[in-house]
Amino acid sequence: MKCLGVVAIALSCVVVVLVGLPYTSDAQLDPFFYKDTCPTLHSIVYKVIKKVSKTDPRMPASLVRLHFHDCFVQTAVENACPGVVSCADILALAAEVSSVLANGPCWKVPLGRRDSLTANRTLANQNLPAPFFNLTQLKAAFAAQGLNTTDLVALSGAHTFGRAQCTGFVGRLYNFSGTGKPDPTLNTTYLQQLRKICPNGGPGTTLANLDPTTPDEFDKNYYSNLQVKKGLLQSDQELFSTSGADTISIVNKFSSDQHAFFKSFKASMIKMSKIGVLTGKKGEIRKQCNFVNKKSAELDIASVASEESSEKDIWLAKSK
Repeated sequence: MKCLGVVAIALSCVVVVLVGLPYTSDAQLDPFFYKDTCPTLHSIVYKVIKKVSKTDPRMPASLVRLHFHDCFVQTAVENACPGVVSCADILALAAEVSSVLANGPCWKVPLGRRDSLTANRTLANQNLPAPFFNLTQLKAAFAAQGLNTTDLVALSGAHTFGRAQCTGFVGRLYNFSGTGKPDPTLNTTYLQQLRKICPNGGPGTTLANLDPTTPDEFDKNYYSNLQVKKGLLQSDQELFSTSGADTISIVNKFSSDQHAFFKSFKASMIKMSKIGVLTGKKGEIRKQCNFVNKKSAELDIASVASEESSEKDIWLAKSK
């Protein structure tokens, strides 16, 4: 409860960061941006997400990795503060609250972002690190946004809770890199467990826990799992199993010291939150988070509702 008044930025901003925006950290943001215009914002977001997470414990992890769709919290905020709070800031608050509800860290991050006038899911997908990336590719993707190796390892720790679809890692189980064999960096017992969840030729949509030990807790177990070859995604295990990598010592540090992990995670989130944001008179405050205002105005209510519902189902399924 101590974090009710704390503002923060979400891992969902990785999506915003990685869509080709130039690296910049001079945006004029303010931790108390909505103090006068929407003073109850933080408590509204907290109450809505807490209520939903009681019926669906997967929701916090989904929100931390939220992609591009309308956030259910928007309705409650819009009722209290119409036309004031951007979707980008709502998502930021939603993910911070999700971290807190999963016993993870809370931290102050300035708010005041505005929503962009364009949206390109294809470009976002192209720039987001893939689950099969090796360490060199991961570092390059983060470095392109001004994020260093510590940021990479710390932000990857968001995989300490939530789920991933079989399609994101099934290749590791049966035909790693076209060898016809499983990924040698997978723990053999864990491999057999995953094969039961994701049979060869299966539908690919079945969900597996990203953290097999504490799947709904935001803790340091993600790093302990890597040490025993139980990273679900190749991009996870690469942080520890790449020979001679400088990420190994960071994984070891975070595995033994949760405080150090939380501290670095918060610092990396703050750093990331300042990349390519729109402030002042740039951008807009969207009426529908799925659409820029111009497009939203052109659509009738029925079509908007239908498209939002469909898109929400797709992205929640992919990111739980």
